[in-house]
Amino acid sequence: MSEQVDKKIEEGIKEAFPMADTTDWNEVYQRIIYRYSTPHGLQHVKEELYKLEDEGEIIVHHIKPYNDPVKMQSLNGEPKIIPTNKLWHHKSCGQCGHIPGYPTSVFWMMNKMEIDYLDEPHQTSCTGWNYHASGAENPVALAGVYVRNMWRAYETGYFPLIHCGTSFGHYKEVRNMIVLHKEIRDKLRPIMRKLDMDIVVPEEVVHYSEWLFTMSKKAAKQKKYDLSNVKAAVHTPCHVYKLVPEDTIYDPEVFQGRRPAAPSGTVQNFGAKLVDYSTWWDCCGFGFRHILTEREFSRSFALFKKVIPAVEEGHADVFVTSDTGCVTTLDKSQWAGKAQGFNYNLPVLADAQFAAIMMGADPYTIAQIHWHATDVEGFLRKVGVPVDDYKEKFIQYLADLREGKAQPQYLYTPHRKIDFYISVPERVKWYKKEVPK
Repeated sequence: MSEQVDKKIEEGIKEAFPMADTTDWNEVYQRIIYRYSTPHGLQHVKEELYKLEDEGEIIVHHIKPYNDPVKMQSLNGEPKIIPTNKLWHHKSCGQCGHIPGYPTSVFWMMNKMEIDYLDEPHQTSCTGWNYHASGAENPVALAGVYVRNMWRAYETGYFPLIHCGTSFGHYKEVRNMIVLHKEIRDKLRPIMRKLDMDIVVPEEVVHYSEWLFTMSKKAAKQKKYDLSNVKAAVHTPCHVYKLVPEDTIYDPEVFQGRRPAAPSGTVQNFGAKLVDYSTWWDCCGFGFRHILTEREFSRSFALFKKVIPAVEEGHADVFVTSDTGCVTTLDKSQWAGKAQGFNYNLPVLADAQFAAIMMGADPYTIAQIHWHATDVEGFLRKVGVPVDDYKEKFIQYLADLREGKAQPQYLYTPHRKIDFYISVPERVKWYKKEVPK
């Protein structure tokens, strides 16, 4: 009986992970941990972080009990603490400009789950685009932008949650640089003092997809549709797990711990079947410099190296990912392929859009699928989402807005946070009395 069970499990694993037998996992781990990680190791960086706090060199933004922290397992065996409440949103330039339904889906879910958050209007760009695309490598300037944004979160009392994968990876590299290099701190501190700020480093750098995965089992209790017949391919963004990779969270329940937990685990917890494909490790083709200087390379790479394998090997119904560049590249590159007769039409959604829609979010006013180039409606109809009813109401809503018959819908009460910001300077002033000049 036991042999039969073992054989059945083995067959199930082969079916779920057809590419696994040809993969040398030790080689993959070696590439991830030792080739791309800091030579000092994440544990060393965190030890130095707290040591610098004790010495008064930096301010550490700690995760507090009111952040409802949850411990997750990172690649190097060290726990990563994910705050799940009272969160400060560091949004993404690309999301807000190209996929507005991405951040609105995150906010909608937080409303649905009664999560306290701050939609920060005073953040700046992370400089990730500049760093990766143009070669601007002034480390003090990069550190200054990072610390300035982290100070904003610190003085509000909300813990930062990073939306963009590039900001996330970039900030982890800058965090390590600030902690490990005194010469950077010595040049950075006078600049921050001129801004009436100091060097603040959060206890953890957290991507929203990590928050979503951590909350996904709870969120999935509110799902409206049956996903048991859905085959989902996942693309994990390079900048989320290949920059400071030892900080990436893994879970043995997600691809046997052989893939980053987010966003695969989120999709899995919502009931869809994860499918394997041979190029899961590859970039989506965006690559920053590629999309700016070799756009046709990006488009063909996205189609031939990612979309086609996901369709032909995994027979996927939907492609789910968790970064701005990946969603736009995988989605919009298919439009370019049609010009050459490649009609694959694999819908691409961010994990936040995917989860929000399955929880009952409006596909148009919240997830805003009308911004996508590849058709998403067919996939939603297959799942049972009454997408045509939503579309009709959305068109009427837009007409009513134009004619002044309707008021704009908001995700939170307008001006709700203005009163909060007015109260912030007093708290900052109080704190600065304690900061050595």
